[in-house]
Amino acid sequence: MSEGFHVHGPHDHAVEHAAHGGADAFSGRIAVMTAILATVGALFGYQGGDTQNNAALYKNNAAIKKTEASNQWNYYQSKSNKQNLAELAMSLPGVDVEKYRTEVARYKTEKEDIKKDAEKLEAASLDWDKQSDEQIHLHHRWALATTAEQIAISLAAITLLTRRTWMQYLAYGIATVGLVLGAMAWWHF
Repeated sequence: MSEGFHVHGPHDHAVEHAAHGGADAFSGRIAVMTAILATVGALFGYQGGDTQNNAALYKNNAAIKKTEASNQWNYYQSKSNKQNLAELAMSLPGVDVEKYRTEVARYKTEKEDIKKDAEKLEAASLDWDKQSDEQIHLHHRWALATTAEQIAISLAAITLLTRRTWMQYLAYGIATVGLVLGAMAWWHF
């Protein structure tokens, strides 16, 4: 019978050592920092996704309002065509001019209401577009903040492997940049 033999990797040894109370303060700080950064990064990622979804929704609403405005302008054009035909009919011999004059006046009044509706819909479309642009701007802030936190997590892992304190401070610095970007997104800068 051959005896089995088991090789432990460096990570296995470190985990086993930490489980038996041998973890050093440096590793503990990096582990806590990594957990906090992962949590903050997840929150930033959620906010980034939310603003991206809002931007798409608002852009869709803008397109809907633009289509409704276009429909109103088409309706306006149809009334203009009818008004033009009524005006033309007034010049024909043997027609009831007063009847067509009344129709021309009615079409003018109807067109004014249609025009107001179309302009309101266009304004609503522009407002939805503006809100979409604002959400995209915030999304970019959240995405940058999330990326900074992810980079800081990666640097924390490298710090743990190399045990270089300058890497730890670099990770802190980049994490701080991520927090500042997240605060800017939160406060809509």
